[in-house]
Amino acid sequence: MAAAGSAGVPATVLGKQEFYQLLKNLINPSCMVRRQAEEVYENIPGLCKTTFLLDAVRNRRAGYEDPHPRVRAAACTTLGQMATDFAPNFQKKFHETVIAALLRTMENQGNQRVQSHAASALIIFIEDCPKSLLVLYLDSMVRNIHSILVIKLQELIRNGTKLALEQLVTTIASVADTIEEKFVPYYDIFMPSLKQVVELAVQKELKLLKGKTIECISHVGLAVGKEKFMQDVSNVMQLLLKTQSDLNNMEDDDPQTSYIVSAWARMCKILGNDFHQYLSLVIEPLIKTASAKPDVALLDTQDVENMSDDDGWQFVNLGDQQSFGIKTSGLEAKATACQMLVYYAKELREGFVEYIEQVVKLMVPLLKFYFHDNVRVAAAESMPFLLECARIRGPEYLAQMWQFICDPLIKAIGTEPDTDVLSEIMNSFAKSVEVMGDGCLNDEHLEELGDILKAKLEGHFKNQELRQVKRQEENYDQQIEMSLQDEDECDVYILTKVSDILHSLFSTYKEKILPWFEQLLPLIVSLICSSRPWPDRQWGLCIFDDIIEHCSPSSFKYVEYFRWPMLLNMRDNNPEVRQAAAYGLGVMAQFGGDDYRSLCSEAVPLLVKVIKCANSKTKKNIIATENCISAVGKILRFKPNCVNVDEVLPHWLSWLPLHEDKEEAIQTLSFLCDLIESNHPVVLGPNNSNLPKIISIIAEGKINETINCEDPCAKRLANVVRQVQTSEELWLECISQLDDEQQEALQELLNFA
Repeated sequence: MAAAGSAGVPATVLGKQEFYQLLKNLINPSCMVRRQAEEVYENIPGLCKTTFLLDAVRNRRAGYEDPHPRVRAAACTTLGQMATDFAPNFQKKFHETVIAALLRTMENQGNQRVQSHAASALIIFIEDCPKSLLVLYLDSMVRNIHSILVIKLQELIRNGTKLALEQLVTTIASVADTIEEKFVPYYDIFMPSLKQVVELAVQKELKLLKGKTIECISHVGLAVGKEKFMQDVSNVMQLLLKTQSDLNNMEDDDPQTSYIVSAWARMCKILGNDFHQYLSLVIEPLIKTASAKPDVALLDTQDVENMSDDDGWQFVNLGDQQSFGIKTSGLEAKATACQMLVYYAKELREGFVEYIEQVVKLMVPLLKFYFHDNVRVAAAESMPFLLECARIRGPEYLAQMWQFICDPLIKAIGTEPDTDVLSEIMNSFAKSVEVMGDGCLNDEHLEELGDILKAKLEGHFKNQELRQVKRQEENYDQQIEMSLQDEDECDVYILTKVSDILHSLFSTYKEKILPWFEQLLPLIVSLICSSRPWPDRQWGLCIFDDIIEHCSPSSFKYVEYFRWPMLLNMRDNNPEVRQAAAYGLGVMAQFGGDDYRSLCSEAVPLLVKVIKCANSKTKKNIIATENCISAVGKILRFKPNCVNVDEVLPHWLSWLPLHEDKEEAIQTLSFLCDLIESNHPVVLGPNNSNLPKIISIIAEGKINETINCEDPCAKRLANVVRQVQTSEELWLECISQLDDEQQEALQELLNFA
């Protein structure tokens, strides 16, 4: 069968061996090889390559397909891999055929392993399948899965068969997660069977099944919501309590542990404050697991060789016939327990207060727990949430806790070796400063922090130089380039966290922090030099944006450092750089004082030019463009003497509404309210001719969820609509230009604001 394809090779060219090689490449861990395979994949007609796999999944013989169960299982695995590698385009192109084929394979009772692989592939496919596509098959798919569940449950009862059932309950959880509230009609047919699985899975070999089913029940409850789930919540909680019993009675590597811990967290999210009654039953085992010391050993190399891989130990050769070993099975449980403690502190706040002292004494030392990255991440994440809880006990208690946290947190920024963990620690510090506010850092802390941030910025520049040197070396090739790009991305990510920390200091200390900041000023100025890579310029501009926004009018003393970079970068090819420049020009007008008048005047034509560019509304450019529109609005609003308002205002109105940048969108709507409430003649137009446009802008704001009914601006906009409604003729003219969705959005605004 030949399949048409505009740029591809004919289907007949792709033989069995070539296709198998392609599949091997797709799963190859080498990123470069996989990217090359992607190019090949995109140039093969979709119908051909997918039909090959689907025929293999369905057990068809057609030319070179093999009906062997191992081939069918491998085909399922490959479909899952493609669903991951090419999401969401793969799902959009092949949703109908893939879902049908995998469901039929799951129904086939011939081979448990093939069924399990099909269920696994369906889980992966569903995760990145747009909800709008999945609902097309929802009823038949869900009822099909339920029929399979009933059959598998009977097999469990009769002969203890569990493999396909383990994957099936995970599939149900994935479906519920994806379709959320649309799972409500199916809740009553699934929940009895799921609870029965938990009750039946009592043998040791069924622990994993029990854990996965408990996980599934919690996902289903989260999907359908508290109101629907309440009919079973008491029974489910008893099942959970009975299963957990006491984590002390479980082995460290019990497969149920992580599922139960995560399920409790989802139950907390479902029940909210009603969960408090169960917290005491959950928290102590969690703290015990999170506090567990790792098993370590120093062994002779001969002893290491005699140990089985199943023992759960990892070893590092130290030379001299000795190896250092650590038992890793308990580390995962420790990391999960730490993450759940973070979750409870975040969700329960007041309900968690009685445990914060115990938890903070556990978490702070774990910032140096180098055996497991996720333990350190959880320790860092917990800090701002624990401080929020401590605030409930009053300022003195909060200050004492911050004193305990602050110094180790700063030191961890300077010593953390892993980039991903470091970014979390820096993020935690920034959030903690925002919780604590002005004056939270003493002189010693500021001095140490300044040295660390200076070292991070200097290291950023040094690493860029070293990468350029490597690009000139004789052995430089594409593989090395990809590695260098990965290193660069890591460096830039740390740069964003430096920006976050500075943002927290500028927003809390205001202009008082500027003398301290000046030690970093030359490095920030270097970031925005025209010769720097665009991410450097983006984040350098963001730092100056924060100075202008939070330290004005004192910020003007640095204007010569950023004036021309900010104006010139309005023409930059990268939308991220244009966005940073446009935002800075907007906050100059809003917060900058009279010193910025001439700069605001210079900015307007540059902003307008970007907005009017032919491709300004494309997906790539829209955020930058909306920041330009917002900046023009801020200049009109806060610096009206810098621009001919009556000339620019009609253009500004024609650019509304903003859709993508919610924060800037609400700023523009607030200004629009000012103009309407003052009966500005240019905005209202001759004989109120602009009101239909204004009403449509308000409707779109509600549809795009820019307007939050609890926001003061929502009430002002609703009052505008009500005022127009007082003139029946004018109102009819306005709504005649709206579609049904827009009219419904206006009615919803009027009902709730």
